[in-house]
Amino acid sequence: MGSFTIQLGGFVGEMLGYTFMRRAFVAGVCIAFVAPLVGSFLVHRQLAMIGDTLAHAAFAGVAIGLFLSSVLGTVVSPYLAALVVAVVAALLIQILSEHTDVYNDVSMAIVLAGGFALGTVLISLTSGGIAVGINEYLFGSLSTLRRGDVEILVGLTVLVAAVVLLSYRKLLYVTFDESAAHIAGIDVDRMNRLLVVLTALVVVGAMQMMGVILVAAMLVVPVAAATQLARSFKHSLLLAIAAAQVAVLSGTTLSYAHGIAAGGTIVLVAIGVYLVAALVGRIGIPRLG
Repeated sequence: MGSFTIQLGGFVGEMLGYTFMRRAFVAGVCIAFVAPLVGSFLVHRQLAMIGDTLAHAAFAGVAIGLFLSSVLGTVVSPYLAALVVAVVAALLIQILSEHTDVYNDVSMAIVLAGGFALGTVLISLTSGGIAVGINEYLFGSLSTLRRGDVEILVGLTVLVAAVVLLSYRKLLYVTFDESAAHIAGIDVDRMNRLLVVLTALVVVGAMQMMGVILVAAMLVVPVAAATQLARSFKHSLLLAIAAAQVAVLSGTTLSYAHGIAAGGTIVLVAIGVYLVAALVGRIGIPRLG
């Protein structure tokens, strides 16, 4: 046991000796906090797929940033471009839902397809020249996380957490009874727009580590695991954050230890946590909370 402890300590010390791994853990902890924080509202509103939709919109934003950099010969931040495009896409989804006969799933499908189509067209216009840069955002990477990226993610985490805290009661009211919230004088449309914009911020913030393809999973899977065990929304939210932290910390460590993709490993661990929670719920162990 003592030998194992020494070996484990040596492994952890070696891993944290690398600057990029320290950045990865800071980024991962932020993602594992803020993604289920927002995702809890989305899942209970049956909007789980909006994360995937905004991830594809963010893909278009990355392509726009890289395309403009290539054409103009100047540096246009793909990260900033993705943030702008994802927020615009989030508002577009909500506006389509509010002012047309298009239901949420249809508006999300339109934006998802449009975002991916725009990204692929821009890639083709450069004869694939920006494809290498886009791959970094499609699949995520630990080694390319820069200090500035992590600082932006920390800032987004603080911003999103503060907004959720200040709007918690209204968001909760709208989540579970939109009609009653409207009668109570809550601006439902404003709360809906706020939620989709927060989702866009989370998606873009987590994109560089998780990748566009997998980022939406962190909005949904930990929350799905938590709902198997919790009795109340608040306890579900806390359990979802705990499940996400387990997935991110374990997945990042396994990624370093075995040289495998971080985003995919994190999501697979999260799914494993969900399966365990579902099994525990199925065999009748009393729910938490």
